[in-house]
Amino acid sequence: YEGDGMICNDDPVSDVLTGVWADLVGQEKAVEVLRRAAESQPGRSSHAMSHAWLITGPPGSGRSNAAKAFAAALQCAEHGCGQCNACRTTLSGAHPDVTLVRTEALSIGVDEVRELVRRAAMNPAHGRHQVVAIEDADRITERGADALLKAIEEPAPKTVWLLCAPTPEDVIVTIRSRCRRLHLATPRDEAVADLLTRRDGIPPEMAAEAARAGQGHIGRARRLARDEEARARRNAIGELPTRLRSLGDCLQAAEDLVNQASEEAAAATAESDASERAELEKALGFGSAGARPRNAQAAIRDLEKQQAARSKRLQRDALDRVLTELTAYHRDVLAIQTGAVRPEEENALRGARLVNAGWSASLHRVAHSQSPEHTVATIDAILDARNSLEHGVTPLLVMETLLIAMTGAARSLANPTCQGLTK
Repeated sequence: YEGDGMICNDDPVSDVLTGVWADLVGQEKAVEVLRRAAESQPGRSSHAMSHAWLITGPPGSGRSNAAKAFAAALQCAEHGCGQCNACRTTLSGAHPDVTLVRTEALSIGVDEVRELVRRAAMNPAHGRHQVVAIEDADRITERGADALLKAIEEPAPKTVWLLCAPTPEDVIVTIRSRCRRLHLATPRDEAVADLLTRRDGIPPEMAAEAARAGQGHIGRARRLARDEEARARRNAIGELPTRLRSLGDCLQAAEDLVNQASEEAAAATAESDASERAELEKALGFGSAGARPRNAQAAIRDLEKQQAARSKRLQRDALDRVLTELTAYHRDVLAIQTGAVRPEEENALRGARLVNAGWSASLHRVAHSQSPEHTVATIDAILDARNSLEHGVTPLLVMETLLIAMTGAARSLANPTCQGLTK
């Protein structure tokens, strides 16, 4: 339905999407809204089209894919065929009139926003619109939002802003109040499983397990289906609730998790860090003998600071995935304890089911060894850990605190008469 600027997509239909929309699993109603807007004639007033959009939805629902697909449809003569040069260059990030912004830092500052505003004011060089899509609009700073506000209030005639964020509340109110909102639903497990089988050739059983574990996050589901190492890391996280037996176990496990997250971040950034460093040194005129030009050290420090911020974000994201897995694990435990999931439905792809059906034996063991109240307290501790990470608390301290709080459940497995961690 549409109302109060919000377009909801709570009841997706089963039409197969094609062209630039093909990857937007379960978002048929949202796609229909975007199609109508893209088909509006440039320069003519239309209720279907707006100069500023706020695309929201849970992680993995396809916010950035929706923004890129819409940008391609706006430039395409066929409104999103997926085959023409306009569609292909937009989706690849090479279209001269489409700017795709994805920050690897913790925030998008005022200088970067001002550059985007300058670019957005330019007339299209080849396409029908000048499109700026910001994947992480929730990371725009307050000063950056002030710089963006005027551009949205008084846009150039052919400019379209596409802002993406998890929820409208994550974007500063003055910005979101001036955007047309489009909310994406969490894709159904069966739709994700079908995509993995149809497009990626994943066997149906593996696709179903990955879809459940991905919890509506298409990218995570695909990674689990295709990457054995990713499945191994996830299985190791699933063993934590039954492996913690002592304070030493908690401290060692916390250190291992943080180290693994750091290594994952370092591996993901190593190539880009080296490339950025080489390009900067070349631009600064570093000599073949290693001679450094004057005043180069400040530029090097700035680059290293940016790279450290990127690595910190990726480390935090990796730990957040750990917390997501632990939350899903204890959600399943609680579902078993309360009878919300019947044994015959644990492997289903819709309705009441277990996210981690493959861990059924472990889940039942934990469920029968502690009270539902204890499970709820554990979930609260996980959510507190996530909040602490978001507010910059040292990752190692966050993980140590969480795992120590979880040892009550682990001890009760070893000794059912134990009611928690003794002080």
